[in-house]
Amino acid sequence: MGLAQGSDVHPKGGRDALGWFCFVLHLALVIFAFLGWLMPWRSALIFYLCYIPVMFVTWQFNDGSCVLNNIETLIRTGKWRNPANREEGAFLKTLVEDVTGFQPTKGQMNAVIYCLISVFWLLGAGHLAWQSQP
Repeated sequence: MGLAQGSDVHPKGGRDALGWFCFVLHLALVIFAFLGWLMPWRSALIFYLCYIPVMFVTWQFNDGSCVLNNIETLIRTGKWRNPANREEGAFLKTLVEDVTGFQPTKGQMNAVIYCLISVFWLLGAGHLAWQSQP
């Protein structure tokens, strides 16, 4: 996987410690969004069913950008936005590009992300409902 170009790249090449921390945390949150519906614990499923809409609404109110990217930018530059950070507002798009070489448009990524979010939330709701059956 290639390294993102932007504010988290160390001058000697590669990510610095803050860049790696934010990248791994971001990846963990994405993996949780994709796989959290599989958790067997009722309380964890309820948390998951709240997490997904909060994540979505946060993107909407933050102009399509993840707050985690903005916090990293704030720590690095003292500003909320950094146009030089190619992951800001496009973490999954950047990940797809780095892993596959395919360069989807923002509209294509939004369509895929919104469909996946809906499917995973419905899977979580179904799993919780199935667990609640006597």
